[in-house]
Amino acid sequence: MTDREEKELGASLFGKTLDLMEDDPLEEIFALNIGDFISEYLISEDLANKIGKDMKNKTERIKSQLKELISIYSLDNTLCVLGFSSQDEYVVYNSIAKTLTQILDIDACHIYLTNEFTKGLSLEDKLLGLVGSSVDFDEDMYAKKIGYTQKDKSIVVETFNSLKPIQRSNVAEINNFTPIYELREFDVKSLAIVPIHNNAHVVGVIVIETYKEKVIKDVYMQLIETIGRLFGTSMHLQKVIEETESVIEDINVTEKDLQYRRAELTALIGDLGTQQQAFVEKLAKAVDEKGQYKVAHSQNTAELSKKLCKQLGLNEKTTDLVYYAGLLQNIGKITLPESLFTNKGTLSKEEWEKLQNHPNVGVSLLMNINFLSEVIPYIHYHKERWNGGGEPEGLKGNSIPFGSRIIAVADAYTAMTSDRSYRSAMNKEKALEIIKEEAGIKWDPNVVNALFEVVSK
Repeated sequence: MTDREEKELGASLFGKTLDLMEDDPLEEIFALNIGDFISEYLISEDLANKIGKDMKNKTERIKSQLKELISIYSLDNTLCVLGFSSQDEYVVYNSIAKTLTQILDIDACHIYLTNEFTKGLSLEDKLLGLVGSSVDFDEDMYAKKIGYTQKDKSIVVETFNSLKPIQRSNVAEINNFTPIYELREFDVKSLAIVPIHNNAHVVGVIVIETYKEKVIKDVYMQLIETIGRLFGTSMHLQKVIEETESVIEDINVTEKDLQYRRAELTALIGDLGTQQQAFVEKLAKAVDEKGQYKVAHSQNTAELSKKLCKQLGLNEKTTDLVYYAGLLQNIGKITLPESLFTNKGTLSKEEWEKLQNHPNVGVSLLMNINFLSEVIPYIHYHKERWNGGGEPEGLKGNSIPFGSRIIAVADAYTAMTSDRSYRSAMNKEKALEIIKEEAGIKWDPNVVNALFEVVSK
């Protein structure tokens, strides 16, 4: 895609749609003068045309609106952890649990869901059923039907009912913690439990465990809480979509029922956008914490990338994608142990390779989050260089995605002008001088020119 084509792409989901959704009543949003509310992510041109016609049957018009919203926000466009119906599909939760153990430097993670979200696992007698664990089982995990009933006096059930996350650095002080043998919980010394919920709609819990006494840092707890809300919102949205599909087919459905469904769907879509954005920002903070940055490096890189996009005349959608890519360009570091970043001595060959290859780890993580899929190329190629001397594929010049070129310059300038554990920050003039010398070698000259314009304002 050329730079010009990127500039001509559509509007941003977060730049316009959600703001208008908060400010406009539903009847105006779906009225004839829908205007700038239209976004390629939320309402298609086809739906706008349908709304624009004065249909005689208002019920049919609302059904058309609902069908369009469902087609956009169906399973493929929310999260890839929903709608499973067989044991084989639930294995993805094991991967999520294992990834969280890497992110948090913990020993075990378990994911429980309510029986309405454990179809195919025959856990109907449980309030909460185990759907994923970082602990490897010698036999079928789901055959053991691990979980909790409402009557169980457990801190897990207590957290589920209260919607309040808890953390205990010493489980010996917990009166209602009953270890589950199959999950190696007799070795647990510290524990944290986070509800998976969307406001009042709770769908499960995430249990985090260590085999030594440890306090999980606030930045990591905030990330897990955000993941819990994101999963909860996505699952509730998927449930409402399934219910709405049935309502649409009901020949006796009333206009009032359809309006209620439309209001609920629209509100959930707004919540989903908010939680997605919060997830990206919390993940970026966790990356910076893991990387031992003294400043919010990822956030600063993303903010500068956004300014460069505006200076270069890019549209809102592309600007948002570049912003998120800027936040997550060091995402691979999140699964590496903090000891790699605090080690001020000589790294081993294995440690060095882990650090060198971290962008590829990050891309693998993001590929499993559908709503972030469009930022993957920007992250994957942000270490390419203008003269073809970069990695991973040695792309050259305009063959490097424009977003990657922007992030590369923003990342370099932010790193140079920030204190690091091994050196002090450069002043602005020195950093600009170095980047100017490398324009046409490492960096896109047009992006470098934009950088000079932005930082001189």
